[in-house]
Parts: sequence; structure tokens; C-alpha cells
Amino acid sequence: MKSFKERNPLVIGVIGSTVIAGLLAVTFNYENLPIVGGGTTYQAEFTEAAGLQSDDEVRIAGIKVGEVTRVALADDHVLVNFRVKDAWIGDRTSAEIKIKTLLGRKFLSLRPTGSAVQDPKHAIPRERTVTPYDVTDAFNGLSKTVGAIDTNQLAASFQTISDTFKNSPEHVRSALDGLSALSKTISSRDEELAKLLGNARKVTGTLAASNEDFDKLLDDGNLLLGELNNRRDAIHELLVGAENLATQLSGLVADNQKRLGEALTQLQTVTELLKKQNANIDEALRLAGPYFRVITNTVGNGRWVDSYVCGLLPENRKPCTPPRGGGK
Repeated sequence: MKSFKERNPLVIGVIGSTVIAGLLAVTFNYENLPIVGGGTTYQAEFTEAAGLQSDDEVRIAGIKVGEVTRVALADDHVLVNFRVKDAWIGDRTSAEIKIKTLLGRKFLSLRPTGSAVQDPKHAIPRERTVTPYDVTDAFNGLSKTVGAIDTNQLAASFQTISDTFKNSPEHVRSALDGLSALSKTISSRDEELAKLLGNARKVTGTLAASNEDFDKLLDDGNLLLGELNNRRDAIHELLVGAENLATQLSGLVADNQKRLGEALTQLQTVTELLKKQNANIDEALRLAGPYFRVITNTVGNGRWVDSYVCGLLPENRKPCTPPRGGGK
């Protein structure tokens, strides 16, 4: 067997380059592989994209089943490619682009129906697809349209029409006078309206830039509600346990109420007896103090006991003789 150094380096280079190219192709297209891929890719035709983008969700009955892979223009319509995994798509399935958030994020909603499986090679026709009405685009278009209107010329036109029809019947003149007043009002508030629409455009732009933050806020709220829902059983068991504990304590007090009453009565009797003997107890404690002090002094030398013999010698008899006549 030849060693690695003895082999042709040109052949090794070609084989290595082919292997690397194959690995790169598998890496960039792993989602389309039959085993580890992300499902089956379908197509749908729409009259307009309506803000749908790649990586937007694909849902069936509100549950995510895939994602949009490509949005491209095809002749006079928009062709949307989307991937679906672990979901049945029938040959009469309808698709609709819906608004996911108030900031304009979209998702593709599917309604699977039919008697057979949808052929991935045939796109869902425009007869079975629906696009939403985008309010943000409508306001942006309104601001541009209003900004391009010559309000002074419009007011002059309405005034001319009013003067032309001044000899018309009364109800026609009233309507035209109203149109004239309306045109003057719009003309006088031209700057305010333009400023209002400009500020509305800034607000929509700011909200659109914060789309990810709002999505994260909504996701966190969903997580919080889900956690509270998961802990609902535990909280219920805790409250039920507290109720059972209160019931057991009430029963315990009721069962031992008689015994507790007798114990409290005896305790009250002992307390009254101690109050009556309060003076005797104080006197006993006063007399016991010197006695125990002498005992402590006597045996306070450890193994030895101090003692005192009074009157053993003549020189020591005087302190032991009690005084006569009660003298001190």
C-alpha cells in the first residue's frame, strides 16, 4: 500500500476540492435534503407581496408549520415559495397573507382542503390567494397625495363653481356653498394638515423600526402567561391545602376546647394563689439570701470547708457571749 507522500498530489487536490465543494453545497442547502431538511416546498401566486418577506411564518389554524423561503416577481404577479413540515396540504388549499403585528409584520396563513395532496410543482393560483389591506401604506400614500395638492387652486376652483351655479336652485347653491366653505377651510389649514401627516409618517416609521422590540415584548408576555397557566394547578393545590389546614385546626380546637378550658381555669387558680402568697414569697427570698451566702462562703474553697469555733479559748469567748438586757 502506497504511503500518502507517494500518491499523486494532483489527484489528491482534485478529490479534496470535490469533497469540500460537496460539503459546502450540503451546508447551504441542508434544509432541502430529504432526511434532515425542513419539509416540502410549495408555491403560491399573489397579486402583490403585501410586505411578506423571507423567513416569515407559515401557519395553519394559528400554529406555525413552516416559513417563507422566497418572494419574487413573476410576470404580472408575485410568486411566494414556502416550506411546510409535518402538515397535510390539499389540492384545494387556499393561502392568505395576514397581519401578524400592528407594526406591519406579516405571515402566510393556509387553509388545507381538497381530496388529494397538493403537487409541489404546481403553484396555488391567484383565485385561492388573498392579500391584506395595509393601513400603513395607505396613510403614507395619503400624506404624499395631500402634499402634492395645490390647495389654493382647489379653493379657487370650488369658488368658481359656486359663482357659476349661484343662480341655480336653492338646494344646489347650498351644496356648492358648502363645498366652497370646505375648500377654504382645507386651504387655511394646509400647513397644519401637512405637519400632521408628516408627524404620522414619523410615528409609523418609528414603530416599524421598533418592530423587533414589540415582538420580543409580546413573546415575553406570552411566556409569562404560559408560566402562570402552568403554575395554576400548583396554586390551586396550595389554596386547597390551606383550606384543609384551617379545617383541621378548627376541628382540633373544637375537640380540645373542654380540656383547654379546664387547663386555663387551673392556671388562673394557681395565679391567684401566687398573688395571695406574694408577701410570704418575698420574705422567704429575703431570708434565704444571707443563708445561702454563708453556705457559699463555707464551701467556696473547693474540696475544703471553712469552719469557725467560737469560745474555745478564753481570749475568744467574748464575741460568742450574747449581750444581756437585749443590748446590741
